[in-house]
Amino acid sequence: MRLLNKDLCLQDVTLMYLTVLATVVVLLVASYQAPAVHSRPALAYHIPLDPSGQLELSWNISYPTQEVYLELKVKELHHGVLLGMSDRGEPTNADLVLLWDDGHKSYFGDAWSDNEGRVMLDAQQDYELLETHQSTEGFFLLFKRPFSTCDPHDYIIEEGTVHIIYAMLERPILSLHELNISHLQPGIQRVLLLRPDAPSPALPRDVRTLEVLAPDVIIPTQETTYWCHIYQLPPNMPKNHIVMYESVITPGNEAIVHHIEVFECSPQMDTVPQYSGSCDSKMKPRKLNYCRHVLAAWALGAEPFYYPADAGLPLGGEGSSRFLRLEVHYHNPLLISGRRDSSGIRLWYTPSLRRFDAGIMELGLVYTPVMAIPPRQRSFQLTGYCTAKCTQTALPVGGVHIFASQLHTHLAGLGVRTVLVRGGREVDLSAKPHLIMCDPCFVRLSTPQGDALVTKCTYNTEDRNKATVGGFGIMEEMCVNYVHYYPRTQLELCKSHVDTDYLQKYFSLINRFQGRESCSCPGTTVEEQFSLLSWDGFSGEVLNSLYLTSPISMHCNQSTAELFPVSATLNGPEVIHFQTSSQNDNPTEVRSNGSV
Repeated sequence: MRLLNKDLCLQDVTLMYLTVLATVVVLLVASYQAPAVHSRPALAYHIPLDPSGQLELSWNISYPTQEVYLELKVKELHHGVLLGMSDRGEPTNADLVLLWDDGHKSYFGDAWSDNEGRVMLDAQQDYELLETHQSTEGFFLLFKRPFSTCDPHDYIIEEGTVHIIYAMLERPILSLHELNISHLQPGIQRVLLLRPDAPSPALPRDVRTLEVLAPDVIIPTQETTYWCHIYQLPPNMPKNHIVMYESVITPGNEAIVHHIEVFECSPQMDTVPQYSGSCDSKMKPRKLNYCRHVLAAWALGAEPFYYPADAGLPLGGEGSSRFLRLEVHYHNPLLISGRRDSSGIRLWYTPSLRRFDAGIMELGLVYTPVMAIPPRQRSFQLTGYCTAKCTQTALPVGGVHIFASQLHTHLAGLGVRTVLVRGGREVDLSAKPHLIMCDPCFVRLSTPQGDALVTKCTYNTEDRNKATVGGFGIMEEMCVNYVHYYPRTQLELCKSHVDTDYLQKYFSLINRFQGRESCSCPGTTVEEQFSLLSWDGFSGEVLNSLYLTSPISMHCNQSTAELFPVSATLNGPEVIHFQTSSQNDNPTEVRSNGSV
């Protein structure tokens, strides 16, 4: 989140500009010593930044001093490295920290980029260099920064996903004025920098573990792959409660494994074929479509998930299935070949049953291209409905208690918000910036029969020239909230999408308005129809109105993948109307021996 001061007068702005300009001129021709070396902090969190494994970020948080310690590891350093934060991962208007050299000396400094990506040294140097060293593993750069600096060019580090941008500098930089981040084609990684300032809950003494892992898969040489693998539980496994789960990621693949889910198959199936392959393959057995009961869900950056002391997720026992389906999403934009993977989920479970059986319910939008975001949109909202008719049919009379929420979109996502609508009034379940399967919120909320749950996702497509459709690909979009609750019911999925007949009416209207014939050919896909549109303010506004006012197709699904009787086309969304500083201001010379 960038700090903006709208109350600055022209005189203040002019003075600030002249101060920065003078500082830049002086600082770029001189080198400076850093502060005294600090004791090295323990770095608890780690994440690779790029799929090839050249850059890795480690960090820790000091809540007493409101600072974050960061260490960047560079396998092969050439002429420098850039790390930054921006609202959506854009290279423009970003808060930056750089290590660069001019061919003779190396420098470290706090900088920022303007709205065209040009780099400026910051007059207020808030990144403090602590240490550099070279080892056989690479070059290490350790520095720290306050959460908030009161600098209008600095990003405020707060709870939620931080969009990290990074780039390598391949040539000497004689002046930062010649550097434009947009030309570097920086990478982007999304990270939960701030973690809960509390110890992890204690696990039962009789806790056991079960690992559901991919079987040494060779990751396909394509950008997006969903890999399905069937796993069998031991025969006659008694009922247990899952009390925690966490990811198990094959070392080196941390930036390729995007998210992982474990599903239990329908207990009505005596057997499920042993399958391990693409979830989109025509060879995938049809029975895998009936493995939809979520046991665990994780995505890049998420911490282990702990259940509250009075609830656990059932595993094994009467009425359950021996068969689990592991689904791993691989994001391989560099098309790396020959990489093997055995990632998955580690389930921590106990035979000492807790008071309540917990469940997971999927809210939001169905994964379908009929829900799309026009290009060049600063803020566009899509809404998924779990209607009162569904909760009235599927939930017990006493309702359920929601205790955690995990949110998910892809790259265009700005935020996810779920509200409960009761008696015409809204109650927030989640109102956070875009989170990638975020840490649980542990907000207890009673949800009686007849409440509606509405999930609204906000997107930004200013950098795109074509419509972004819903789907599984990383450049497609999702709108998902996994809510954790108890007591468990058969309601597994409660999502919606706009009625397709009304979407076809939209295509006909816009094509006639733009002087084209509407193609009603049976083979024309929704994606193709969206791609043929000429996007302007009118076509985008009409699409927004369509999504807000047209009938919806409601999916109210049981964990067996069968539908509750309320799943149908409804005449419009019932209910819901949204309203809608450092003392050193200089760059730091980094000496060739690694000292600062």
